[in-house]
Amino acid sequence: MNAISAAPQSENQPILLRHDKAGVATLTLNRPSRFNALSAELMVGLQAALDAIASDAGVRVVVIAGAGRAFCSGHDLKQMRANHSKEYMQQLFRQCGKLMQSIAEIPQPVVARVHGTATAAGCQLVAACDLAVAADAARFAVSGINLGLFCSTPAVALARNMGRKQAMEMLLTGDFIDAAEAQRRGLVNRVVALDQLDTEVRKLADSICEKSSVAIALGKQLFYKQLEMGLAGAYQLASETMACNMMAADAGEGIDAFMQKRKPEWKGC
Repeated sequence: MNAISAAPQSENQPILLRHDKAGVATLTLNRPSRFNALSAELMVGLQAALDAIASDAGVRVVVIAGAGRAFCSGHDLKQMRANHSKEYMQQLFRQCGKLMQSIAEIPQPVVARVHGTATAAGCQLVAACDLAVAADAARFAVSGINLGLFCSTPAVALARNMGRKQAMEMLLTGDFIDAAEAQRRGLVNRVVALDQLDTEVRKLADSICEKSSVAIALGKQLFYKQLEMGLAGAYQLASETMACNMMAADAGEGIDAFMQKRKPEWKGC
């Protein structure tokens, strides 16, 4: 278990932990007494970890988890009230936007491991991840509206995960949904009992780790780019991506292995 040194909450309690095992890097938000609220310092630490992982060929999958009872309660409201200026708020939300975009931009798939409550920017973090596995007791809300604050930045991620009316209902009411409903709405992929959560996350991560890292990286980049394009442009980009993918050594190896009825030995190029 590696500690990320960005602004530790105490000498023995770093605000972010990193643990690497068999190609999977797990980043754990470690502010349990604050329900893992995304302080400016925690976002800096998480950004630095993602930046480092992006160029680490040894990492195939990233898992984002939370310590304590909650996954993430959103932004640190106490810190925000103590720094009440428009300039601070602008910088804070730019920082948050960059962090959420980085999750989509790094080549490795990012999985949210949601064991407890995910609210406001914490729900946004789940939505920003490529995949999400939740415990059946997990709950989700974008509850800023209850405080007189529309969750505008979480709206960006929510609207890209679920239907517009479903997203707007959450944003306008602040009501919680349970894990089963989150799965029905497309916010999470899988829901399991809490004691099976780590097993299910590892099962999903292992499935991805078995695939070509080249194909995964190309595919992830294409997936998000084409979503923002018109149909013709999306097919043009997808066609070019497929052509480039076919020229990769991994694609040749994969096709040969399929025809020869053996497991592929990925080259990573």
